[in-house]
Amino acid sequence: MLKLPKDFLMGGATAAYQVEGATKEDGKGKVLWDDYLEKQGRFSPDPAADFYHRYDDDLALSEKYGVQTIRVSIAWSRIFPEGTTDKLEPRGVEYYHKLFASCAKHHIIPFVTLHHFDTPKKLHDMGDWMSPVMLDSFVDYAKYCFKEFPEVKYWITINEPTSMAIQQHVSGTFPPGEKGRFDNAVQAEHNQNVAHARIVNAYKEMNLGGEIGIVHAIQTVYPYSDSQGDRHAAALKDAFEDRFYLDGTLAGEYSPETLSLIKEILDANNQPMFKSTPKEMEELSKAAHQLDFVGVNNYFSVWMRAYDGASETIHNGTGAKGTSVSRLHGIGEERKPDNIETTDWDWAIYPKGMHDTLMRIHNDYPLVPATYVTENGIGLKESLPEGATDDTIIDDPKRIDYLKKYISAIADAINDGANVKGYFIWSLQDQFSWTNGYSKRYGLFFVDFPTQKRYVKKSAYWFKNLSETHEIED
Repeated sequence: MLKLPKDFLMGGATAAYQVEGATKEDGKGKVLWDDYLEKQGRFSPDPAADFYHRYDDDLALSEKYGVQTIRVSIAWSRIFPEGTTDKLEPRGVEYYHKLFASCAKHHIIPFVTLHHFDTPKKLHDMGDWMSPVMLDSFVDYAKYCFKEFPEVKYWITINEPTSMAIQQHVSGTFPPGEKGRFDNAVQAEHNQNVAHARIVNAYKEMNLGGEIGIVHAIQTVYPYSDSQGDRHAAALKDAFEDRFYLDGTLAGEYSPETLSLIKEILDANNQPMFKSTPKEMEELSKAAHQLDFVGVNNYFSVWMRAYDGASETIHNGTGAKGTSVSRLHGIGEERKPDNIETTDWDWAIYPKGMHDTLMRIHNDYPLVPATYVTENGIGLKESLPEGATDDTIIDDPKRIDYLKKYISAIADAINDGANVKGYFIWSLQDQFSWTNGYSKRYGLFFVDFPTQKRYVKKSAYWFKNLSETHEIED
């Protein structure tokens, strides 16, 4: 039987736009998704899980089922509707004070993310992460939050910057839907690293006594075969999606090998190298030496093989198993080995990838004091049984099996020396998904979206037992 350390935190993860709903209430400004989703017409972010009105109920459930800590994000445009700090919305400020007070009431520690995929629309229209105005406004907004919410002791600057940069500029699955602009993606990646660093350094200068980190989505990358071409494709993929961020935020500098791989990708696509300044690099180094923790979002691993053709991305947003395609010119093609189990959304279930990623951070980035697994979980197609009552419990054995495997891999990494301090399941409750709508359910708690009624899943009971015992039963 594997055991977790007694002080290991068990948590649940959320994001404002995916749970709050109420996108037009109390003066909230538009974000990059609002018009984009409305134009698509596939699904709406309202009501999501109606967390804006039901946060106390969800936190009461959390306390009952062993959730000790919760990831929430502040919706930037609830506080500053246009993104800049010259127009404040006090109703948004009041909401977050009430949310954090509810966390305290239910003995739940909030880890608060400043940016979780929801740039205010006015700043997005200026260029988002490519705009100096956006970057300066982000720093100003962060400083405001640090002063306004002293009750928060754990801050996260940016959630999954790699997901934003690549999906905004290469795959086209996030607004503005640009495709094939590897140069814009890398420049956005660097700008995100710098904005993060500026915020970390500002927080430390304010001497508020809390902790601050960043959350990275890390898909562990392996070569499809042992051929030189496949191994190089894996190195290119890793540099583009993982290593550039890890170097910038956890080491404070880009290694020569990382820069060489990035340049190779950009040269292959006839696109220019990103621009940086000595001052920016100083900010990166200073922040890396002050960072308190890194969050790891790890759901799946990828296998790469050599590929010389044109870029092609087909996103599986419906759960039609086997429909995903990812081929990137200058990088390689994703191809899973035949024996790898996948979800309906083609995400590989490979717990060793979690272990390998945690050990990589431990071995390659020694400046990092602590690591949290800030997102991990499995999306499933789940429905409410006919004739459900208040006492109905949703049976989700696949989720329990997935959690056992991945949390066991985390325990193995801890035993191998990784300083992993906690685990946040994605997600606390069923939520709205950016590219999947409401069909992909991750939660410990089932949400009947038409009625907003909550039902407990069997995985919540399993989670509660683990939280209380810290023992992973076979």
